[in-house]
Amino acid sequence: MPHKSMSLVWRKVWIYALLGAIAIAMLIPLVWLISTSLKSPTEDIFQFPPRLLPSQPTLQNFATVWKTHPFGRYLVNSVIVSVLTVVLNLLFCSLAAYPLARLDFKGRDAIFTAIVATIMIPFQIVMIPLYVLAVQLGLRNTYLGLIFPAIASAFGIFLLRQAFQGVPKELEEAARIDGCTELGIWWYVMLPSIRPALVTLAIFVFIGSWSDFLWPLIILDRPEYYTLPLGVATLAGTFSLDWRLIAAGSIISIAPILLFFVIMQRYVVPTEAGSGVKG
Repeated sequence: MPHKSMSLVWRKVWIYALLGAIAIAMLIPLVWLISTSLKSPTEDIFQFPPRLLPSQPTLQNFATVWKTHPFGRYLVNSVIVSVLTVVLNLLFCSLAAYPLARLDFKGRDAIFTAIVATIMIPFQIVMIPLYVLAVQLGLRNTYLGLIFPAIASAFGIFLLRQAFQGVPKELEEAARIDGCTELGIWWYVMLPSIRPALVTLAIFVFIGSWSDFLWPLIILDRPEYYTLPLGVATLAGTFSLDWRLIAAGSIISIAPILLFFVIMQRYVVPTEAGSGVKG
């Protein structure tokens, strides 16, 4: 027994050591980015051996980026596009997932299989047809044009369908006995029961929309509609690859994502997924 206990302890030690090493490896690029953004113009960011901590930390790089480029406008654009994309994704994906999970109709499984199969189609394949359709609808250089390809996703439908299937049928039957309609069951019973799944989908959609570069680059040619990824890309040409300023712009771009994740992660707790009862 003591030998078995020691082996379990060492196993945990190795697991935590491995996870710690992976975490450090993942954090190194972020730490280096922050360090570069805080270095003054007199410091050599390519010196060897590299210096992690700036000798003279400064916020001048952030001030320069903010003054020379309309990063405030880029930030507002990204917030509008990302928030609307999240709201529309939660709405349309949940409306599509509910009948696929809880209603019995002919061809249901075939429809779900076809939806899931679209996950394997790269965006680059449908990019040109989407662009042509967006232009024909007059969505070029508009917020709706930026949101258009992402108002629903096969992954979101799949995730919410699986969550809906985990809700006890007794809740649904009780609501029907009380005279609740299908739409009422979806809104009052199902959505509160799968809140962790909704929050998880919201996080994925927000990060994907916030960091999207390719579609805004295609659908926009007016700088007043640029999102933060496009704004950061403009720094490379303006400042002739001044990595301090590019790093500062990148930090401005990723800070809201980190803040959003910190705020939302506490809701990703599967306490209500199977019960549908609020504590």
